[in-house]
Amino acid sequence: MRLLPLMAATFFMVSGGPYGIEDILDAGYLKGLVILVALPFLWSLPTALMIGELASALPEEGGFYVWVRRAMGPFWGYQEAWLSLAASIFDMAIYPTLFVLYLGRLFPAWTASWHGAAWELGLIALCCAWNLLGAPAVGDGSMALFVLLLSPFVVLVAVAFWHGAHMPAHVSWTRSGGGGALGTAILVAMWNYMGWDNASTVAREVEDPRRNYPRAMLVSAMVVAVSYVVPLAAMAYAGVAPESFSTGSWASVARTMVGPWLGIAIVVGGTLTSVGMFNALTMSYARLPMVLAEDAMLPAVLARKNRRGVPWFAVLACAAAWALALRFTFERLIAIDLILYGTSLILEFIALVVLRLREPELDRPFRAGSFATVCVIGAVPTALILYADFVSRHEHMAHMPALLLGALIAACGPLFFLLSKITSRRPEAVAATAD
Repeated sequence: MRLLPLMAATFFMVSGGPYGIEDILDAGYLKGLVILVALPFLWSLPTALMIGELASALPEEGGFYVWVRRAMGPFWGYQEAWLSLAASIFDMAIYPTLFVLYLGRLFPAWTASWHGAAWELGLIALCCAWNLLGAPAVGDGSMALFVLLLSPFVVLVAVAFWHGAHMPAHVSWTRSGGGGALGTAILVAMWNYMGWDNASTVAREVEDPRRNYPRAMLVSAMVVAVSYVVPLAAMAYAGVAPESFSTGSWASVARTMVGPWLGIAIVVGGTLTSVGMFNALTMSYARLPMVLAEDAMLPAVLARKNRRGVPWFAVLACAAAWALALRFTFERLIAIDLILYGTSLILEFIALVVLRLREPELDRPFRAGSFATVCVIGAVPTALILYADFVSRHEHMAHMPALLLGALIAACGPLFFLLSKITSRRPEAVAATAD
């Protein structure tokens, strides 16, 4: 992948446009916009700087798994991969859910009863087939989807600002009955701003990764922030009541403000963003079991590649696991996703600091700043992750608190690592006996 396809793929690994941010308005426009403006500096920028340094210094397939393994050894590298793969099961279930939600607004009968599940499975199958064509095909497709899904929002934003300027309306900066929704708004915003490290797992398939990764991270961070802040600011300026927003409401607002044709375009864009995000993340996550298999920590069959260099068996295995989590609600999926992903992100920031101490002479084409700076940029996202864990303590999944479920899933990592070490020694033992 070249720079622009990498940026487009990164955009979809993190954002996919304004779709999914509607629940931030549970806290009202003022709080929602403050959160969306603040988090790029507190959450996205520190993560982008960390990834820019590590990806340019260690542009290896497997990305963050390789960084943590090199900094802290195979055990912690395995935990990083385990947490990321476990988080992916819940993260990847969100996008088929959004796809069906938007499709149902256009054709309700198409998603009724079992039809919704069929569309979700169809989306997974489509993206698996797309990924088997190779990383360049995913990157180029991401560029096309980027233009298609944002075009309706360009029209909606322009009309909203014109509406606000020519037909002034009272702007409701707060939401009635929205007290206590701040924590949920922050969780939704964090989820909408997370995933920057996912692009690192395909480093060998990126042109000039030492130069292009830092540029892609920083530019994509700005594009994502603008794609969130500007549409919501336009809605506030046009006087659209925050109470009218819930997941999937962009289509209704576009239909009311402009006309049915734009509502349909927004719905189509919502389905496209789900495809784009699932497709790009499939490319990213499938490389993790591949490199673990190459390191003899998973069955060797997961490292098999087709003629385009795609780990086809890993793609299919991941897709099967993702299909199992399709029936959880949006809020519950976000809660468990943040718990697991947040823990893996903390390990990446620790790896950044440890590598500065252990390998000060490592060639770093891009540096996130001084040693003190890298300590600070890791501390702020860590604090946000701990806050997210605290806020989500009341969410329940599988008949238990999401936080407890996350802890149990994380605790399986050391057990699976031990099992992988035992199974990887068996061929050696057999060979020794034969000799």
